[in-house]
Amino acid sequence: MTQPPPQGSPGEQGSFGAPYEPRPGLYGEPGQPRPHPGPYGQPPQPPYGYPQPHPQPPTVPYGHPQHGPTSPSGGPGGGGRSRGRVAALVAAVLAGVLVIGTGVWFAVSGDDGTDGKKLAAKESAAPEQSGAEPSPKATPAPGAAELNKGRKDGEAKVRWVQKNSVDVPPAGVAVHGPWITGGIVARAMYRTASGYSVEDGSQKWSLRLPADVCAAPTLPSADGKVVIGIRENTIEGADCEKLQMIDLATGKTGWTATLDRSGGQDGLSDIVMAVNGDVLTVGRTTRTDAYRISDGKHLWDRLPGFCQPYGFTSGDVPLAAVDCRKAPGDDDTPDEEVRRMDPATGRTVWTYKVKKGWKIDQFYSVDPPVVSLRQDGLEPKWAIALLNTDGTFRAQPVPGKEDFEVRCGEQGENLDDCIGAAADAETLYLATKPAYVGDEFTNAVVAFDLDTGKIKWKVPAPAAQTLQPMRIEDGKVLLYLSPPDSKARTGGGIMALGPQGGALRTVLRHPASAAEAERMFEPAIRYSDGRSLIATGRVSAESDEEEMDLRTIIAFGD
Repeated sequence: MTQPPPQGSPGEQGSFGAPYEPRPGLYGEPGQPRPHPGPYGQPPQPPYGYPQPHPQPPTVPYGHPQHGPTSPSGGPGGGGRSRGRVAALVAAVLAGVLVIGTGVWFAVSGDDGTDGKKLAAKESAAPEQSGAEPSPKATPAPGAAELNKGRKDGEAKVRWVQKNSVDVPPAGVAVHGPWITGGIVARAMYRTASGYSVEDGSQKWSLRLPADVCAAPTLPSADGKVVIGIRENTIEGADCEKLQMIDLATGKTGWTATLDRSGGQDGLSDIVMAVNGDVLTVGRTTRTDAYRISDGKHLWDRLPGFCQPYGFTSGDVPLAAVDCRKAPGDDDTPDEEVRRMDPATGRTVWTYKVKKGWKIDQFYSVDPPVVSLRQDGLEPKWAIALLNTDGTFRAQPVPGKEDFEVRCGEQGENLDDCIGAAADAETLYLATKPAYVGDEFTNAVVAFDLDTGKIKWKVPAPAAQTLQPMRIEDGKVLLYLSPPDSKARTGGGIMALGPQGGALRTVLRHPASAAEAERMFEPAIRYSDGRSLIATGRVSAESDEEEMDLRTIIAFGD
């Protein structure tokens, strides 16, 4: 049984065509009962959770495709993720943006206004001239004690601030993690992995790596292990083929492995990684390699037939993106499927077939399954499919006149690293696209009924601030509230909304005195038990001095 094609095509219903409109249908066996996810309606979380917030709103006009500025990684400035194949993602923008508006879903690019490069030392040094005034030195970024001086009643204190300690290349590097386990917050970037105390931010261990970190899962294992991808060597463009297990509590290394090159289509320039229990899955073009995390045993790679998974979601509910071709080496546009699978064996529990020409972009939720889909082309389109727990189609959000924006992590990476969307058994929560109001950006959160796709309610963010749904906790949606872009009148923080909407409830208010410190590039947000942590998603600066003074992690809470 196949899905009917989308209604409309480019040129028939406006320049972008109609959104994807799947129809109900049973594909494969009915799903077995799903294990209950973590308490937040997402895969089980280490302390502070795992959602990835977006950088500051782009300055390009919203609602129009962009084909201009390049991203900090040098890729084109188009928004949204193209998951035609993992290798193709390298050419996409750093942060994926899904925009949904007035029945047409398409992408815009985000440009932070910089070229992502710091000056080389010889370029930044001014020539010596007789009587020349010395260049002013950058003022060191304030630490926790200074940021707390202006703290007001009701605001959480800044617990600690961690600055960068790794000398990175001029173009900057992506930061993987943070992962939090056993009182340690760890991260990996460039050729270093480090662990810090959750309590006071002091460094507990540092591990020098032989080459650049090129991939890592969104979550660690339950016992605090992570496996990272490392490039073959230090030559630019080297394959991402080495795997290294690390105990996050101690920084000690465990087993290593090298991914097998099984053919020209299995490009190793980029890989995607996920952790499900004691299993690590490593996805690439048309295959997935599975390893046991505890001892490094290789469990499986290519499955029988012409359908191969190329990426999983981390956590208790492993959803897979699957590539289906007519024959090995087939270069035609493949069909794609969403599957729930057993990552230890590769066995399929259920299958949802995606319409021909549409690709799996991201998973916004795993229980219930909420899937972002994309159709490439001159006028790309996006849609969201809401599925039942057995993989059958449930509904599609009806955006009406609203525009929505969901931001995801670096291109070419994992399928489960977005912020701006969250779901429970009955409701999908989406962030609207920031609008420029009163010289500041602001937005709202919209709730959709999962059974009908219709809008239930809309709650605006406070003036000059934006809200991003993170996850569900105790029946409420937790949201990250950004600080204002201009001179801070208030800080950011963690907010909550009940299933009926209503007034925002403050969970943790960050101090206004730390608003500037809180504004990081593509930060990762963690929250648990009255404490929050914000970590930058990329380290880059104009000079070596500024680079080493760059705040990379800031922790809040009493």
